[in-house]
Amino acid sequence: MEGILTCCIGVAGYLLLVDFPDQAKGARGFLSDKQVDFVIARIEQDRADSVAPEFSLGQYLRHAGDLKVWGFASLFGLCTTTSYAIAYFLPVILMYGMGFDVAKAQCLVAPPYAAAGIFMYTQAVFADKFRNRCSSVIINAVLCLIGLPILGFSTNNGARYFGVFLATIGANANIPAIMTYQANNIRGQWKRALCSATLVGFGGIGGIIGSTVFREVDKPKYTPGIMTCMIANALIIVVTLLLTLKFWRANKRVDAGGKIIEGQVGFKYTL
Repeated sequence: MEGILTCCIGVAGYLLLVDFPDQAKGARGFLSDKQVDFVIARIEQDRADSVAPEFSLGQYLRHAGDLKVWGFASLFGLCTTTSYAIAYFLPVILMYGMGFDVAKAQCLVAPPYAAAGIFMYTQAVFADKFRNRCSSVIINAVLCLIGLPILGFSTNNGARYFGVFLATIGANANIPAIMTYQANNIRGQWKRALCSATLVGFGGIGGIIGSTVFREVDKPKYTPGIMTCMIANALIIVVTLLLTLKFWRANKRVDAGGKIIEGQVGFKYTL
C-alpha cells in the first residue's frame, strides 16, 4: 500500500509541480507572467543565477576543490550521527536504559520531537531576523553536549529524560540550521548541486555511524554511543567556528575593496 501511494503521489507531483522560474511562464496559472518576472528578478539580485549555465563535468567537479563544500558536508554528517542514533535507539534506551515498559517507552519518544519542532521553527525566526546562522548551529551542538552526558551518566530517570529532550532538540534543530547555513553561502547552480550531493552523502554516512554506536552490550549506560555523539557535536562547533572565521575574513576583505566573493559583486557571506 505504501508503494502504491508513493507512485500515485509521484505522478501527481509530475503533473502539478511548477518548473523552475525561468521556465514557469504559463505553467497552469500557478503564477502570472508578472509574478514570474518578479521571482526571477529577486533570484538574480540574490545570487545571479536564475538561469542555469550549460552543464560541464569539468566545471562541476572543479567546485570540489572548495574546502567549504566539504566543511558543510562534514557538519551535516556529524549532525546526522546524533539525530539518527537518537531516532534509532531512543526507544531501546528508554526500555533497557531507564526501565520503562514497551508502551511507556513508545509514548515517551514523542514529546522530545514535538519540543524539537517548536524549537527549530522559533530558532529559524530569530536566525532570519538577525541574519546569523552559525550561532544557531553552535547553540544546537551545545544543547547536545549538555543533554548527552545527562542522558548517559545521570542516575535519575527524570534527569536522564530531560537529557533526552536537550539532545533531541539540539540534534534535530541542527538539520535545517546546517542546511540553511550552507544554502546562504553557496553560489552557482552547479556548485550548489555538488554541495547538495556531498551534504546528502555525508548525511547518509552519519546515519550509518549513528545506527551502530548504541550496542546492546553497552546497556544500560551506552557509554560508547554517548561519547561518539558528544565528539561529533564538539567537532560541529570546531568546524562551524573555522567556517565562520573564513567567512568573516572574506567579508572584511570585500568591505576593504578587495577580492569579491564567489565572483558575485556585492555578495557577502552569511555568518
